[in-house]
Amino acid sequence: MLSIVLRRTALLASCIALLHASTSRAADRPNVILFIADDVSWNDYGCYGNGAARTPNIDELAAGGIRFDRAYLTASSCSPSRSSIITGRYPHNNGKAAELHQPISVHLPWFPEILKQSGYYTALSGKHHMKSTSPGKGESPRPEAFDHVDAGRVKGDSSGSANWLSVTRDRPKDQPFFFWFASYDAHRGWDADKQWKESEYGPMHRAEDVVVPPFLSDDLQTRRDLASYYNEVTRFDYRIGVVVDELRRQGVLDETLIYVLADNGRPFPRAKTRLHDSGMKTALVAHWPTGIQWQGASDQLVSVIDLAPTVLSVAGCQVPETMQGVSMLPLFQNASASVREYAFSEHNWHDYEAFGRSVRHGDHLLIINRRPGLAWQGPADSVRSDSHQQLRSLRQSGSLNDAQADVFLSPRPEVELYDVTSDPHQLNNLTTHPEHAETRQRLVAVLQRWMDETGDSVPDKLSPDTFDRESGKPLAEEAIDAQGAMTPGEDRSADHVNAPGPR
Repeated sequence: MLSIVLRRTALLASCIALLHASTSRAADRPNVILFIADDVSWNDYGCYGNGAARTPNIDELAAGGIRFDRAYLTASSCSPSRSSIITGRYPHNNGKAAELHQPISVHLPWFPEILKQSGYYTALSGKHHMKSTSPGKGESPRPEAFDHVDAGRVKGDSSGSANWLSVTRDRPKDQPFFFWFASYDAHRGWDADKQWKESEYGPMHRAEDVVVPPFLSDDLQTRRDLASYYNEVTRFDYRIGVVVDELRRQGVLDETLIYVLADNGRPFPRAKTRLHDSGMKTALVAHWPTGIQWQGASDQLVSVIDLAPTVLSVAGCQVPETMQGVSMLPLFQNASASVREYAFSEHNWHDYEAFGRSVRHGDHLLIINRRPGLAWQGPADSVRSDSHQQLRSLRQSGSLNDAQADVFLSPRPEVELYDVTSDPHQLNNLTTHPEHAETRQRLVAVLQRWMDETGDSVPDKLSPDTFDRESGKPLAEEAIDAQGAMTPGEDRSADHVNAPGPR
């Protein structure tokens, strides 16, 4: 009996010592905030060169930190992108979560879980859109990733950012914190117009001021659509400023690593769900006065799967072997440092059947398409938009230019190759040019190696369309044949593959 008491006493002492050590380490660990916009393209911020967009708070963070000019998502699709960020894994390596609205395999850890277990106070306010599968035989449920969760909505404000200030203000003051602040701005349908507060956000954006990309129709309806979108971007920016001001008031801004990014490109044709930069490139701003040793623009290649290992590293936590990303800490120390040579992305089912993969290296983007017979017209909410319907009208009158016609193109090329420096909108496919044959061959081989090493696959039957491609309206249930459909990598158990492929 005495020996049992002694063992329990020793165990209690050990736990107390561990707790004190953890508390001591916590005092030296930075706070972390991820501000995640919903459906915002990289070049719709002032600091990325858009003179019409009003984003003064993001611009200020960029001026005092690092603006990454070559940051890429792994999916231009809401939940697959967010799931990839939170696990540090490629979408097809997350199991069913490779596709929209589907859960992450239950055995895969989320990085906020690890922060929480190590003494961080963790909170999610705003859009969630992530979940795990139910435990199977012999599996345990995932531990809670967040101490606090709310949808970020209050009466008259459905932005997803309504509670960011209160979460920041009311947090426990004796713990380092991690906040996943995920706005619903700028997801369709637009609500900022109806909820606009000019005293806080300034005047609404005017249709005549917006920047219309070459693949959209430059008309009043499209410009108004873009102006409403800009309003949502500005509201997102305003709420970031509110949080930054509160951190400054609390005296903790300098010890807080802040990231600003988006889950995918703007919800317009040839953007959201696309592998091209308009869909897959993200603005990424990092601000951390005590941890980042230089300020300015970085041309180093990074992927959003690098965020999870970076945050765990700065928090002093061990990075689990499941994470395929690489820490960005060297980039914080030295502007000329490099952490990866390649960035990979994928396009899977999001309202419509699809299978696309891409690799970025240097100035080049290479895309392969295993469903070339299907158009890449964008998700259903984009198809229903005024901007898309204006393109349909131009098509009907035979007035589309080549960039606009790409929205409806079918069949599509099986391989696309672009020089993203000389062709920022990726309008000139170089794949048939003899002088680029070596680049094409090399990048196709790299992409195939990545697919092989990470357990990716092209199932015979993918998830089918669930919306009409012309109207964006839901298809009748009896018209959808999903029997036997598989997600990419499912037949190879890719959710159990940890190999990152080339980096």
